[in-house]
Amino acid sequence: MSELPTDVYPLSEEQLGIAELCRDFARREIRPRARAVDEADVETPWDLWYKAAEAGIASFMIPSEYGGGGCTDVFTQCLVQEELCYGDLGIGNLLCSGGFFADPIIELGTDDQKKRWLTPLCGPRPPMTALATTEPDAGSDAAAIRTTATRDGGGYLVNGSKAWISNAGEAELYAVFAKTNPDARARGVTAFLLEKATPGLSFGPPMRKMGQRAIVCREMFLSDVFVPEDQRLGEEGTGFVGLMRTFDISRVVLGAAAVGLARAALDHATAYAKQRVAFGAPILQHQAVAFRLADMATRVEAARLLVWRAARRLDAGLPSTSLAAMAKLTASETAVWCAWAAMQTLGGWGYSREHPVEQWLRDAKLEEIEEGTSDIMRLVIARGLV
Repeated sequence: MSELPTDVYPLSEEQLGIAELCRDFARREIRPRARAVDEADVETPWDLWYKAAEAGIASFMIPSEYGGGGCTDVFTQCLVQEELCYGDLGIGNLLCSGGFFADPIIELGTDDQKKRWLTPLCGPRPPMTALATTEPDAGSDAAAIRTTATRDGGGYLVNGSKAWISNAGEAELYAVFAKTNPDARARGVTAFLLEKATPGLSFGPPMRKMGQRAIVCREMFLSDVFVPEDQRLGEEGTGFVGLMRTFDISRVVLGAAAVGLARAALDHATAYAKQRVAFGAPILQHQAVAFRLADMATRVEAARLLVWRAARRLDAGLPSTSLAAMAKLTASETAVWCAWAAMQTLGGWGYSREHPVEQWLRDAKLEEIEEGTSDIMRLVIARGLV
């Protein structure tokens, strides 16, 4: 199995330890379950969720003062995500989904809110969480959301709908973004926290997806959902700022997830090419195959280093929106290309379910879409040039 490079970016003993823990968990727990989870289609693998919680993986990114692992830096999150997603992209993203919920709370929340909403995520049987931004007519353009939050007594009445929400219906805790000023675009977005049992909150059936089936997605419907004022994150109109910070982090971490899948595809294709004989010799000795594997290896290294640079920049507190977009764009397209290249290397066997590469190709495609499509990432990068 390919190893993490540590010469340019030396890792601390703690980072080496958590990377090894996640590498072992991916090998022992995730990879053996990956095909069955994919076949189940719309079932959350709760057994893996609780095993990851018991190992401290599901809460490693939560600050230690709330019971988490205290690895709040983006770089360490990338190490974890790559190793878990080497085992399976969808399962790896599921097991770290609590970080996406926690990010806006860490960014915007009060001490009381952090204690109330983050502490439960750190036990041996934590609730699942969800971040609800996307709507039927507002995906990457988060400022265009139409869900509203109107003042009502000591809180707000939230009305609207969300689409493609990961863990919706499975999760117990939700971070929901709504407009407190519908005419103000970005400056009108406010974040709220609510529980699944809140009256007026309902869900659609599970959505049937091409890949990453470990994560169940549903529509969310909010009809006069009352949210107390102490469950508002930050001041009115500050939700978009917190969301953009969350997007910068999540895009880089998802880039690391994509690198994990690309690395898995490279390793699988290389192992196959060493033992498969065609025209009297292992196919690794054929120039076309050798060159394809060389391209895979080069793209994996380049994508990882770009992800790591973006992570280091975020951890340094520097503006990182363009670099985060570059990392996500490069890594996601690398994952799709490497999964395709692995399938080409395996030929017909790659197209069958005897090997995981057909699933990896389906799984990888979502990385070019979620948290901003590749087209959106190119626009973000271009805007950073002017």
